[in-house]
Amino acid sequence: MPMRELRIAAFAVFALACMAPAQAQSPYGIGRAATPAEIAGWNIDVDRDGNNLPPGSGTVSHGSEIFDQQCAACHGARGEGGIGDQLVGGQGTLATSKPVRTIGSYWPYAPTLFDYIRRAMPQNAPQSLSNEEVYAVSAYLLHLNGLLPTEATLDAKSLSAIKMPNRNMFVGESRPDVKNTACMTDC
Repeated sequence: MPMRELRIAAFAVFALACMAPAQAQSPYGIGRAATPAEIAGWNIDVDRDGNNLPPGSGTVSHGSEIFDQQCAACHGARGEGGIGDQLVGGQGTLATSKPVRTIGSYWPYAPTLFDYIRRAMPQNAPQSLSNEEVYAVSAYLLHLNGLLPTEATLDAKSLSAIKMPNRNMFVGESRPDVKNTACMTDC
């Protein structure tokens, strides 16, 4: 065996011998499993039915105050848009050549509004709003879109009960490769 091949074989044996003890620890030999408490801190998603909405509540009037302080600079004084997206209006425009996709015209589920605000807003400090503040801002935005009265208080139960105007306008996936039952069992 030529000297170069012998060196490569020796290096490969050495590398495999070094890796064996590391694999006994974990697949990569680093890190540890997250604790349930650590996972709970990141498990803040809310689904379309409102599962995992936290306790708390917020009013339209309190939401107006928070919106003025935290959101208006990007989204306009009444959600009409600015450097950030337009949040209000757009009803009846989705079937036109210039659809306006807002909370009231496009979003199919109200709990996802809470989820998005809590995770991503304000853009310069995501996840900085308390649950009560997120409920309040959600209430205010739903009010501006004509979905809640001025005196409304929003909580997990009332938010989950809101039927958004565009809820039934989304269509299922029609491509045969996406939900082909024949392919799901014996591909």
